[in-house]
Amino acid sequence: MSSSGMPPGNTRRSEPDVDTIVGGILGGDRLMLSRAITLIESQKPEHQQKAHEVLDRCLKHKTDSIRIGITGSPGAGKSTFIEALGEIIIRSGLSLAVLAIDPSSRQTRGSILGDKARMEKLSGRKEAFIRPTASSGHLGGLSPKTHETIVLCEAAGYDVIIVETVGVGQSEVEVDTMVDFILLLMLPGSGDELQGIKRGIMEIADAIAITKSDGAQEGIAALSKTEFEAALRMLPAKYPFWHRQVFLTSALTEKGITEVWENISDFIREIRNKGMFEEKRREQLKSLLYRVLEEMLKKEFFTHPEVTRLKEDVEHQVLSAELSPFSGAETLMKAFTRLR
Repeated sequence: MSSSGMPPGNTRRSEPDVDTIVGGILGGDRLMLSRAITLIESQKPEHQQKAHEVLDRCLKHKTDSIRIGITGSPGAGKSTFIEALGEIIIRSGLSLAVLAIDPSSRQTRGSILGDKARMEKLSGRKEAFIRPTASSGHLGGLSPKTHETIVLCEAAGYDVIIVETVGVGQSEVEVDTMVDFILLLMLPGSGDELQGIKRGIMEIADAIAITKSDGAQEGIAALSKTEFEAALRMLPAKYPFWHRQVFLTSALTEKGITEVWENISDFIREIRNKGMFEEKRREQLKSLLYRVLEEMLKKEFFTHPEVTRLKEDVEHQVLSAELSPFSGAETLMKAFTRLR
């Protein structure tokens, strides 16, 4: 017998079955929740089938958690801000799950940030669950399985779920299809960058927080606040009943963090009262349905025998200018849809 208590040569950990995984998630077992997330992120067919069963079971036990998307440019201090906000959420008696999406290498698909220590204080809280995930090159500032992970966290009973996007650009509007409230974080002095900020990311924001608004930065931050308030007034209202605010915040001193949480809470209360909360959930499920369908179709297309057989030849013809990309795509599509 080895020192681990396992017979020699038997080092492989047995995989829990669906009942064990679902039971663990519903019972608040964070280790089982982590294993379930790893399962849904796996590309192995046997894992995907198991993951679908777990998700189907968990959807029946979903809770009405508050879903918050936090986005912003790199360097805006998203992780630090989330840690400060998370402390306030937990102090208010709620449990919290944070899905932190890291940028990933195009070559390895792994996280560029590697083992970067994140939210150490929050990670030590029993009321919090932190899950860093590589984006795997997925556009929209998220990972390919962010929405499914939200479903698992809701089944586990977390009251608040924060999704921290990559923050690599302005393509992160996809988060709007999965969360209830979007907070855009900006640095003091970033008002000058307003012309470079695409309209989409501003339009989906439900509030803006100017981070690091303390010390020598206070004056610059106040000017940025004015500039962003003016920018928001020029955009069409996202909701007729909601006035979008700009907050001056500091994770270091907790300045403005409580006000941001109160603003989020007020918004959630408002959409519940107006019967919009359930409508949002239905739209989110509809979005998930079609995204999963697109993934399945894409996989089916690229594994189709005829497409696999012709792909290399079509690619060669396109690269040698014998065939246009449009005609090449049409050739492969016809091979895919051809009746057998």
